[in-house]
Amino acid sequence: QVQLAESGGGLVQTGGSLRLSCAASGCTVRRNAMGWFRRAPGKEREFVAGINWNADSTTYADSVKGRFTISRDNAKKTFYLQMNSLKPEDTAVYYCALRTFLMETVYESEYMYWGQGTQVTVSS
Repeated sequence: QVQLAESGGGLVQTGGSLRLSCAASGCTVRRNAMGWFRRAPGKEREFVAGINWNADSTTYADSVKGRFTISRDNAKKTFYLQMNSLKPEDTAVYYCALRTFLMETVYESEYMYWGQGTQVTVSS
């Protein structure tokens, strides 16, 4: 059974940084793309970043380009989202998700497995 577990969320001031981790279990991830999504209070869940199976392709939402970096360590079956220059509008529950295909996509319906989410709060 595939399970994803996010960690690393918390409370940070504007301009600060956090690194989210997503640990996968019950599967190998070497040939799986993955993505990070977020849901802010009162809003729909939205795409944040995605990475393909061998990390030579990444995609970012315009709102986080230049501030967030997605990466992966297949040996550890762990994915990361480094978030710098955080803004109050980044406050959300962040979810990692895994595809059963090689390439990342921005569409949440194309990700089969999801974590429970981790809260990120950016204070002004």
